[in-house]
Amino acid sequence: MLAKRIITCLDVDRGRVVKGIKFADLRDAGDPVELAARYNVEGADELTFLDITASAEARQTMLEVASRTAEEVFIPFTVGGGIRTVDDFRAVLKTGADKVAVTTAAIENPELIRDAAQRFGSQCVVLSMDVKRRPDTPPDKPKWQCYIHGGRTPTDIDALDWARRAEDLGAGEFLLNSIDADGTMEGYDVLLCRTIADAVSSPVIASGGAGAPEHIYAALTEGRAEAALIASITHYSMHAIAEIKHYLADRGVQVRPVHIT
Repeated sequence: MLAKRIITCLDVDRGRVVKGIKFADLRDAGDPVELAARYNVEGADELTFLDITASAEARQTMLEVASRTAEEVFIPFTVGGGIRTVDDFRAVLKTGADKVAVTTAAIENPELIRDAAQRFGSQCVVLSMDVKRRPDTPPDKPKWQCYIHGGRTPTDIDALDWARRAEDLGAGEFLLNSIDADGTMEGYDVLLCRTIADAVSSPVIASGGAGAPEHIYAALTEGRAEAALIASITHYSMHAIAEIKHYLADRGVQVRPVHIT
């Protein structure tokens, strides 16, 4: 059995890490490379950088930050935001990043997923999905709607249908960003995780809502996620990564141990 992963998320806006609630009310959380180096030492399994305004503002993603991070950390990291073409994938991977996350451009041009997977391998292609529950569906049997432009623009695309199609096109991993839960620290949308995880064979990463170790445990067990993305819980020193991993291990979840010198 593969170990479950704890992935620290660094949402970046104009070169600074920020964190908000439900994709709004952003506040500063620090320098991205400094935080990346810190989490590398503290036991994160991976890092994910998301330039959260690049697509909405039609900017290129943060290649300089990625290059500096590659010099400082020794764990895999993913970069997303503003990715529009296969050349953008290539540019990000050349910085030393291991994977590239794509959201808006994948919905606007689904063939980008296939082209990138054929050029660089499915393991490099992370489909990042920003989704909200549809208010016209029942709480016990919800459906989720995909959003683009950093969660600002709704689409008519059903999240479950999109995940299945994207896997057929070559997506190798799914990052499920629950806009409803983002930044609330009240727990992941576990039903969302389980619904997508049951529909695809590629790994699913739970994102949005972690406020305590028990939330992460629920996503990795009930939600059937292969990894949990965390942000506020560590950015603001509420819980250490080692503490989270010890909590999970004590409850039978296989995680990579933390060795801090």
